[in-house]
Amino acid sequence: METASLDLNLLRTFLAVYRSGSFTGAARLLGLSQPTVTTQMRALERQTGRELFERLPRGVAPTPVADELAARIAAPLDELAAVAGPTPPAGARAEPVHLAGPAELLCTTVLPALAPLVAEGVRLRVSTGLTDPLLAELRAGRYDLVIATTRPRGRALRAVALTDEEFVLVAAPAWAERLTDRPAAEWPAALHDVPLITYAEDLPIARRYWRHVFGRRLSRTAAVTVPDLRGVLAAVAAGAGFGVLPRYLCRHLLETGALVALLEPEDPPINTGFLVQRPGVCDNPDVARVRALLLRAARTW
Repeated sequence: METASLDLNLLRTFLAVYRSGSFTGAARLLGLSQPTVTTQMRALERQTGRELFERLPRGVAPTPVADELAARIAAPLDELAAVAGPTPPAGARAEPVHLAGPAELLCTTVLPALAPLVAEGVRLRVSTGLTDPLLAELRAGRYDLVIATTRPRGRALRAVALTDEEFVLVAAPAWAERLTDRPAAEWPAALHDVPLITYAEDLPIARRYWRHVFGRRLSRTAAVTVPDLRGVLAAVAAGAGFGVLPRYLCRHLLETGALVALLEPEDPPINTGFLVQRPGVCDNPDVARVRALLLRAARTW
């Protein structure tokens, strides 16, 4: 595709739409109205003679032509934006770093790791939530960094593997004593009458554990659901029943004996978390500092 004669403003708008995944998100990033963004994208499509985005009920999806165009122009436009962007006055205070991710990981692991930067003057604005909505808001420019529990789809977001969380089948010692040692194949039947404490009604973590370790479908209802794994941990540790939790969250209780790992399979279920950065040029040096420290600290999680 010939890009030399294309309007630079149209290309900037195109890249914002490509990265944000919607005309509305691009409008917020650029300080434009949504109709202006829509008009500019129609103009660019007329100039290129190709459809760039498939309109969806919510947002847009790039066509292969858009993928090719974004790959060609992203780096040059980012370099131009970095040169043309405002230079902060000497000694000026950096803007806060907007970070989001799962509440449990942020509160128990991430924030303690970032404490040295905060002591040095870095400011954080932390939000919690589920991965898909957080990534949508990252594309729209609300966050600088998101810790995602799945790899982002598409090419617009820059993601790097951050940490692997191992899932453990746990219960309080009183339940562990009743169940005693037995072959792994017998555990589903043994646990059938033990209350299940879990994150959500559809048992997402427990179902994955059953499928991965036992090779079968989990078919039961939860005794307690609480949309925070710290609540699941508290209920299980108090003797309410059993649960499946990430090891990082219950490591201390496992080490002290307040919680027991009922099984230690050779191949436990593992989920990879990703650190995702807002696309485009970032003129806040503290974002890079937070990102670098998280990548270093995560090696020990």
